[in-house]
Order: sequence, then structure tokens, then C-alpha cells
Amino acid sequence: MLDKKLLEILVCPVTKGPLIYDREHNELISLSARLAYPVRDDIPVMLEEEARELSPEEVEKYR
Repeated sequence: MLDKKLLEILVCPVTKGPLIYDREHNELISLSARLAYPVRDDIPVMLEEEARELSPEEVEKYR
């Protein structure tokens, strides 16, 4: 699980917008970029090329 303080300071590297932690999928969600960044071994991988695109349904789920 990610540290709460770390989540408060992390932002999307593409849009500089806020992130939502999805515990179930172990990802950080950027609604503004429509990307999901993986978290591996409790370390967020904040690289655009490692992120996956969110489907329209996923975007609505997190709103």
C-alpha cells in the first residue's frame, strides 16, 4: 500500500493533475490524462510509456 503522504504530493507527469489510487488494480489513475500508472513493489512507475489508457467506462467509474 502506498504512503498517504506520498499520494498527496504525486501528480500526473503528463497533466500535473491529481491522482487516484486504485487499490484493487494497484494503479494510480489520472482522469485528466485518462491514464493508469502501475505501482510495482510499492513504487509508482510514473512514466507515460508504462501507463495504460483508460477506457471511457473506467473514466466514468472514477468520477
